[in-house]
Amino acid sequence: MQLVLVDSPEEIRRGFHPLSLSRPIWELRCGITSLKEKLIARTRPAGVACFVAPYMADAYRARAGCPVNDASALSGDDLLIIDPRVKADAFDVPTTGPSEVGLDGEGRVLYARIARYDLGRLPPAGGGIDALLSAAKVKFPCVAARLPAWRYAWDLMLASPDQVAADFAAAGRFGIEGAVEQPCAVRGSRNDVYVAPGAVVHPMVVIDAGQGPVYVDEGAEILPFTRIEGPCYIGPKSVLLGAKCRAGNSFGPHCRVGGEVEASVIQGYTNKYHDGFLGHAYVGEWVNLGALTTNSDLKNDYSAVSVNMDGRRSIDTGSAKVGCLVGDHVKTSIGTLFNTGAYVGAMAVIMATGKPLPKFIPSFAWLIEGVVTKGFGKGKLYETARTVMARRGREWTAAEQAMWDAVYAFTAGPRDEAVRRGRRIMAKP
Repeated sequence: MQLVLVDSPEEIRRGFHPLSLSRPIWELRCGITSLKEKLIARTRPAGVACFVAPYMADAYRARAGCPVNDASALSGDDLLIIDPRVKADAFDVPTTGPSEVGLDGEGRVLYARIARYDLGRLPPAGGGIDALLSAAKVKFPCVAARLPAWRYAWDLMLASPDQVAADFAAAGRFGIEGAVEQPCAVRGSRNDVYVAPGAVVHPMVVIDAGQGPVYVDEGAEILPFTRIEGPCYIGPKSVLLGAKCRAGNSFGPHCRVGGEVEASVIQGYTNKYHDGFLGHAYVGEWVNLGALTTNSDLKNDYSAVSVNMDGRRSIDTGSAKVGCLVGDHVKTSIGTLFNTGAYVGAMAVIMATGKPLPKFIPSFAWLIEGVVTKGFGKGKLYETARTVMARRGREWTAAEQAMWDAVYAFTAGPRDEAVRRGRRIMAKP
């Protein structure tokens, strides 16, 4: 059976912005693993193929490790096509059997199981995934799929602490395979702690697994005076420097983390090395949070937090604890203060004002003195991105730049509106 992941249409993907601007939804983290890894573990396919928005296909193909937007992957085997928003731990559909299509309450395909012998009843693979799914809805039985699905990026963040614990149990690894230098304190059961090969825990570190497991992945380094409360996942080659890691964090690869962090997801390759509080946040890749950058994750009246996703509409998260959503390549200055439920678009450059910033900051914005400007333009942002990625052995490619050019174009509306508003403010005597 071939697992086929099909990214959602843009109106659905917006719920996962700004993190999904530069990656398909299934690459987002929740717990120890990504949504893609969870679906693979659940379905155990012989192979995987992916279909993404055309603007990101070339950039994603370079790092996907599987066929991307390749129609030939839709032939020669049974197919299980899944919307990546489906929660893997609740996916109870048999992976093989008669062909059928599972629809949500609005008629969108959540999954399609297509037997190999039925492929001949569908349009040729060269027609693409959309044509194949449209034909499958006509040719095969359609059933109501009562499968829970992720809706917003903050849903992943809020679920991540419990998912760390579930992923730790599923991995079945515990004990010390790396180096733990003494004196080091481990609270709770050592069966709830795993230090992978190549990881180093320096002296004067506290690992508290009393309320949940702690997983330190390969090549990670935990420097002195760090306290880690479980559930917590520390990704490969990440470094913690005197960090106060409160419960519920998940850090991807090559992160640098200091200060106080609570119940947050960092996708990877991000620097939050200095003091400052990051709480109930989802942060993308290649982000640099300047010293004392801090977000609020709780309103003074303890009411549910709303998030402004596009500068116009606010969405009630239903949770009293939502900090900030920070897109890829964001850079903040010393002393930046993010409001509760802040949305910080990708490639934004933030200069502190000494007070909480607007709740919505568009992608590619240069926020100076609290006003959105065009700054030095996207070319300067690309130069910085190229430099930062090279420091981690990654290349800024032509495909990467083409993807970001597309993001720049389709995020222009809210940004241009904010720039015009900023010009009016600056023009006032």
